[in-house]
Amino acid sequence: MNQYLIVGIVFLVIIALLATNKKLVDTLKNISKIEELRKRILYTLGLLLIYRLGSFVVIPGIDPTALAEGSRFANQLEGNGLLGLLNVFSGGAFGNAAIFALGVMPYITASIIIQLAGIMIPAVQRMQKEGESGRRKMNQWTRLLTILVLVLQGPAYMANLNHMSPEACALGLNWCHGAQALFYAYTTVILIAGTMFIMWLGEKITDKGIGNGISLIIMIGIVARLPHALLAEVSARLGTSTGSVIMIVVELVLLFLVFMATIAVVQAVRKVPVQYAKRIVGNKQYGGVRQYVPLKMNAANVMPIIFAQALMFIPMLFTSVAPGFAGAFSSVTGFWYNFTLAVLVIAFTYFYTAIIINPQMMADDMKRNGGFIPGVKPGKQTVNYIDTIMTRITLPGSVFLAIVAILPALAMRFLNIQQSFAYFYGGTSLLIMVGVILDTLKQIESHLLNRHYDGLMKTGRIQGRY
Repeated sequence: MNQYLIVGIVFLVIIALLATNKKLVDTLKNISKIEELRKRILYTLGLLLIYRLGSFVVIPGIDPTALAEGSRFANQLEGNGLLGLLNVFSGGAFGNAAIFALGVMPYITASIIIQLAGIMIPAVQRMQKEGESGRRKMNQWTRLLTILVLVLQGPAYMANLNHMSPEACALGLNWCHGAQALFYAYTTVILIAGTMFIMWLGEKITDKGIGNGISLIIMIGIVARLPHALLAEVSARLGTSTGSVIMIVVELVLLFLVFMATIAVVQAVRKVPVQYAKRIVGNKQYGGVRQYVPLKMNAANVMPIIFAQALMFIPMLFTSVAPGFAGAFSSVTGFWYNFTLAVLVIAFTYFYTAIIINPQMMADDMKRNGGFIPGVKPGKQTVNYIDTIMTRITLPGSVFLAIVAILPALAMRFLNIQQSFAYFYGGTSLLIMVGVILDTLKQIESHLLNRHYDGLMKTGRIQGRY
């Protein structure tokens, strides 16, 4: 009971701190006064609740008791970096063998493939430039590709589940053993329907709720694992030494500092001044003002870590051919695994930033609208100036991403933190939580400012640091 008491105290302290914050209380009152914003938040919370309930609905034919007690599946999730990460992203549905087990990761995979296709395939590039009609076509292609990914991942998930936990099949149906092909087919259909339903929930949240629906679903799945991970960490600490409570406090303080540092770097921007020429049309004067183009230090966001982690599983394919080579990359806390991961993250940060930030297009837009950077000639010099700035600010951003990528391994190795709790110290989980929370808060703040209320911050506006 000690671990439950400590976890309860931690959450009560957090709630007490929030409740005594007068600024927060006033903000909540202002939100309740705006009917549209209030309805959007309640609508979002309702759909997220439906998603969380679906994460506990077990696939028909699976015995949840046998899955939890008599299998190696749970141990495999704790010991395998990829499967453990998928379980975190799905909010535990992956480990529960729920109808939402695959979550939105197949959709994310399809989106990345379509995005990369837009770089290499001219036909997809032209479609991206067709405006609203092109965007609808791209969305339709992404959905179809998601179904194709699910057709491959569904049977693979069930085969792995059946291999690691053969006793989890319900004996009453007896499909796992007597009619395995039929069992795989009908469970694959259920998994496809579950993921497509989650995508529908995400689209509804985006349209009628607050924030980006898919991102919120991923974030709520990650946050849902935090109490379980904290409870596991507290249980492990209480069973080791008398100074365990102090170590728990130290870990929570470090986690808070990591969150603050991540928010600071994610918000960091380099503001490039742009002067617009004066234009007189009739009796009105246009332009003649100075604005800023914000260039983010972390423009690539979480994508470099996702790409790098995907490549880190390639050495596992050579286990039978080169066991020594594969073994060097088998441990997520090993030196060569984390060194290679950090180098790949830095390389992919430059690569992905070069894809999404086009200095030539930015310079052309400035010239078309009569804008110029003071002291820099329009055209080629403007392109080189923007490119130089992006190269310089991407370096600290890429190093930061590399540190974030290996922070969970450092927490496990040097602080002996449980793997499930170490995920919150860095990697994709940390960046997704910070990015989604900031994006949602900005949308809420825009509603408040449009109704002439104060923003969420004392300064009146959530903005980037420079």
